[in-house]
Amino acid sequence: MSAIQLTPAQRKIHRAEAHHLDPVVMIGNDGLTPAVIKEAEMALNAHGLIKIRVLGDDRPAREAMFLALADQLNAAPIQHIGKLFVLWRPKSDKVRDDADEDRMAGPRDVKVLKYSKRGGQRPEVKTLRVLGNQRLTSGGQVKRAKPKKISVKKRTLG
Repeated sequence: MSAIQLTPAQRKIHRAEAHHLDPVVMIGNDGLTPAVIKEAEMALNAHGLIKIRVLGDDRPAREAMFLALADQLNAAPIQHIGKLFVLWRPKSDKVRDDADEDRMAGPRDVKVLKYSKRGGQRPEVKTLRVLGNQRLTSGGQVKRAKPKKISVKKRTLG
């Protein structure tokens, strides 16, 4: 039996989420090869909920493959209709590096509309690049952030 047990209500929710998905893994006539299991593992890590298409015609073999895949990948079997399997496994949280916390805001492109004084003309659209230490005023001008002022006492203390 697979490691993840779901209630019928949870299975119903995952079936609804999987409805619009396309199969990301195809199982050929060779059956469950290590390459197929590796691809399914990578797809589950990336997406969490995947569809798998089986090309074989043998129904009992497909049912056995479905349960074997769920067991080997520690995934919950959601649905088996015809030649399609749906498997789900919760996505693992990504580990963030400590170096990312020190990063400042990067540049961003902002569209500025400058309206004409005449009512009938189209507004002029300008795309401005605003850096991390800059801000955009309501008039559409880019201003740099002023350096933080430090008192003389604090400067001497270091």
